[in-house]
Amino acid sequence: MRHATTVTVLLTLLLSIATDGVAQQWPKFRGVNAGNIADDPALPDTWSETENVAWKIDIPGLSWSSPVVWDDHIFVTTAISAASDEEVQPIPGLYDPGEHNGAVPAAGEHRWVVYDIDFETGAVRWARELHREVPTITRHLKNSYASETPVTDGDRLYVYFGAIGMVAALDFDGEVLWTKDTGTFNTMQAMATASSPALHEDRLYVLNDNTTQSFLTALDTATGEEVWRVDRQEGGQTWATPLVWENRLRTEIVTAASSRVRSYDLDGGLLWELGGMSLLTTPSPFTSHGLVYISSGYPGGALRPVYAIQPGAAGDISVYREVASGLQEGFPGTRAYSQDDHVVWSYPLLGTYNTTALVYGDIYYTLLDRGFLTAHDAATGEEIYGRQRLEIGNGFTASPWGYNGKIFLLSEDGDTFVVKAGPEFEILHKNSLSEMSLATPAVARGSLILRTQSKLYRIATRP
Repeated sequence: MRHATTVTVLLTLLLSIATDGVAQQWPKFRGVNAGNIADDPALPDTWSETENVAWKIDIPGLSWSSPVVWDDHIFVTTAISAASDEEVQPIPGLYDPGEHNGAVPAAGEHRWVVYDIDFETGAVRWARELHREVPTITRHLKNSYASETPVTDGDRLYVYFGAIGMVAALDFDGEVLWTKDTGTFNTMQAMATASSPALHEDRLYVLNDNTTQSFLTALDTATGEEVWRVDRQEGGQTWATPLVWENRLRTEIVTAASSRVRSYDLDGGLLWELGGMSLLTTPSPFTSHGLVYISSGYPGGALRPVYAIQPGAAGDISVYREVASGLQEGFPGTRAYSQDDHVVWSYPLLGTYNTTALVYGDIYYTLLDRGFLTAHDAATGEEIYGRQRLEIGNGFTASPWGYNGKIFLLSEDGDTFVVKAGPEFEILHKNSLSEMSLATPAVARGSLILRTQSKLYRIATRP
């Protein structure tokens, strides 16, 4: 089983990136290596609600999961309320959440549905309802009950709905192969879940940090049976997606959380950990230049760190350690280094609240949630340019992506700012879709697959 699956995964990697670096598949959140990069000269850099739109379709319900692409299949998930007119609608921006921390209950019964959309035409190939009930947990009004992005190996689609504790495997004809109940739990401040599943060979990894008992579990992809499960000492304030990091020394599962960053081996054993994160953790780990990049940045927090870590770490490699005064060692300052040289560089106040950073070329780009962009050397952490304003009034939740020498920054208002990649900051233009957008797009086969609150677009340069 493992040998056959390993061959499948190797073929997957070969098919995912063609010889010229063009992305043919986008199998998971943020694509291959979770890097959000897909150079392809066919990709457009300008669009609107009508310009360079191959098609657009309505997707019912409320969901902030990202689309995934395999060949001519585009998969999206959603949660559809029977009382949609009564559901509290999301609003853009950072704001005072009030006495309930922005948590809202469901107004009615929901249906959790997976759609398979034809890549070329936008036609719905099939829609599969997996479950229906009135949600038993609340959600943050900017979250949804279907915020986890599915993952595929080209043979099956794996879906996780943390709001109901359901994991499911479907074939490409929409048939449900198995389901697994991992339990329904809420997060600190009752904001609901968002960590997407991670896939490696014949294991599916599901992370759920909650207020009851946080855990990371490995499921058999053929049966859904639990292979192992480790309990985590977390307070339920994590929305980051775990990363399976295949580095030059080993393969490990890197998890970012509010209490600690932890990395596990493929049997669930702890390899290394790192303290010093912000109160809430949403950005997901990703890899580039042989390093894994980790960050968090709850607004107003005393510590909003970024870490660049090289392979081979063991034990506690913390940089910023709490002291009795409530401050952190290494403050104030810009970059800091731990005594363990596996932390190549770090910053105490560079992390973001929602967006995950981007490494494109040799530059690490940080998109701050209030609409600033910074640039640092990806290998050393040296600053290239400091905060540059995109536009007053725009907030950002979707992660930036890059291709063809440009960086793309999608605001919550549906505006994508196109910025020239490189050491000089320059806004080239802005593309507007005029609808709230929180989901990170997929990029594959010369197209940008972009999801707004009610629609799915395939954006491509017309011949």
